Amino acid sequence: MLQIAFIRENQEKVIQALAKRNLDAREMVATVVALDEKRRATQVELDTILAESNKLSKDIGELMKSGEKAKAEILKEKSTQFREKGKELNEILNEVTEALTQELYKLPNTPADIVPEGKTAEDNINVFEEGTIPVLHEGALPHWELIKKYDIIDFELGTKITAPGFPVYKGKGAKLQRALISYFLDKNTEAGYQEFQVPHLVNEASAYGTGQLPDKDGQMYHDAKDDLYLIPTAEVPVTNIFRDVILQESELPIMATGYTPCFRREAGSWGAHVRGLNRLHQFDKVEIVRIEHPEKSYEALDGMVEHVKGIMRELGLPFRILRLCGGDMGFASALTYDFEVFSTAQDRWLEISSVSNFETFQANRLKLRFKGKDGKTQLAHTLNGSSLALPRVLAGILENYQTPEGIVIPEVLRKYTGFDIIN
Repeated sequence: MLQIAFIRENQEKVIQALAKRNLDAREMVATVVALDEKRRATQVELDTILAESNKLSKDIGELMKSGEKAKAEILKEKSTQFREKGKELNEILNEVTEALTQELYKLPNTPADIVPEGKTAEDNINVFEEGTIPVLHEGALPHWELIKKYDIIDFELGTKITAPGFPVYKGKGAKLQRALISYFLDKNTEAGYQEFQVPHLVNEASAYGTGQLPDKDGQMYHDAKDDLYLIPTAEVPVTNIFRDVILQESELPIMATGYTPCFRREAGSWGAHVRGLNRLHQFDKVEIVRIEHPEKSYEALDGMVEHVKGIMRELGLPFRILRLCGGDMGFASALTYDFEVFSTAQDRWLEISSVSNFETFQANRLKLRFKGKDGKTQLAHTLNGSSLALPRVLAGILENYQTPEGIVIPEVLRKYTGFDIIN
């Protein structure tokens, strides 16, 4: 959530920044500023009333002590009027504050200066590319055919048990999936990230804290009876560990990682581009999260990008990195880099990771602060990244490592799988 003081003092700057997202925020900003002015004016009036009421109480006490009951009764009547007015103003203040909060929730984060302008993924900038795209043998198959050929993932069985988009992993497919999870977690913990096992459902406050609500309302699975949400990513529960926390500057940076299944309704998704593992309602992902000093968060973002690069290199998959344009960025992000793996059998790039800096946007919602060496408290910066999302990594391995004899397992994974080929 953008800070109200920043919006108030930089209205044109905020409007121009949000224009990068192809959002005309002029009316929204004007509404926020007007509500804030009303809130501040109401607060001043309420404070004045409360001060007058306190003074009257003191005066009444003095009059009663001196035996001037008649004068005291007059002031009591006036004090009652002040209390009623104060109650009325307090109700108005609460209503205006809530309205202001809801309007602030609607405003996305302002993009960083280096975010390119653009409306769709076509306007993203390719900033890095590495790896050799393999030349596949004649008769090579896309992954949705390979999984049937080797009987390692069963979509029909998942549909029978649950619904489309909930696959069942079998045999060597299940072991490869588990191997990837263990490998990703090991790489992250070796890099200094502390591993967490977190709940797969979160409350409304947590979903608001990281920016999934209200932006993604309707896209998450929601248990209405208990008012809990199935997580779309481990980012939500892991980051919320630090909600309403004041850290010491010496505790920064905080580096966390966790594996969870992820649940996304993906309403309206259809077509050949979402076949097989390309888009699912339930999938596995390993996440990395950092809590950083504002002066070091972009250095940390670069470090996270390099960390994911190292994993991709060890997997031996051709990949590229895109700097997302304003129109393709997530609601809460100030700057995002997407990693894409080249799917040789599909002859196209598939997103496998997003690494983002949210600056103070999430921290402001979370009330996540740190106390500096000077004793002053300020908002931290939060960052997160996929390290990595499994379905498309798995698809890339199946397609790029296929041979006439079977699917060769990347060497780095063999100590986890216990086998070197699926055939």
